Amino acid sequence: MTRDGLVFAPPKRGKVRDVPLPDRVARVLKRHMEAFPPVEITLPWLRPDGPLITKRLLFTRLDGAGAVRRSDFNDRTWKPALVAAGVIPAPKPGERHHAARDQGMHALRHFYASLLLDAGENIKALSHYLGHDDPGFTLRVYTHLMPRSDARARKAVDSLYEGAAPALFGSRMLSGD
Repeated sequence: MTRDGLVFAPPKRGKVRDVPLPDRVARVLKRHMEAFPPVEITLPWLRPDGPLITKRLLFTRLDGAGAVRRSDFNDRTWKPALVAAGVIPAPKPGERHHAARDQGMHALRHFYASLLLDAGENIKALSHYLGHDDPGFTLRVYTHLMPRSDARARKAVDSLYEGAAPALFGSRMLSGD
């Protein structure tokens, strides 16, 4: 979207990328497409005066008549879902949800990156999925402490000492002598 209206354009940084689609997500997406068939939408390419192109969109406005504006989705679907889940407070009557980057759809990108790293995904692969040229950037910006991190750290240290001779834990070693 531009200030002058909706346009079709490549994703962030102009990079098209392939991302693995989990089977469960594919099944949910298929059911969505059966209930709400994709809709052909024609918009200009890159800028409002760009050439018109037509794409089949999987998600459209509720009336099916157009592309979803990010701000509309954020205000009418995403933020109310966060309120219902108890993640953010409801806005006061007559007020809009306050703008917060960590409460927007971009937070899902951070969650996705952290989840995959927590599951052991390779940082180079994750960087590719996110469209980053530098895996170091991915590590600096898109990783967050996950709830299971403490348990994994304890397990890693425990496994180091698993089966170790009890003599290693004698009073001399523990007292620092």
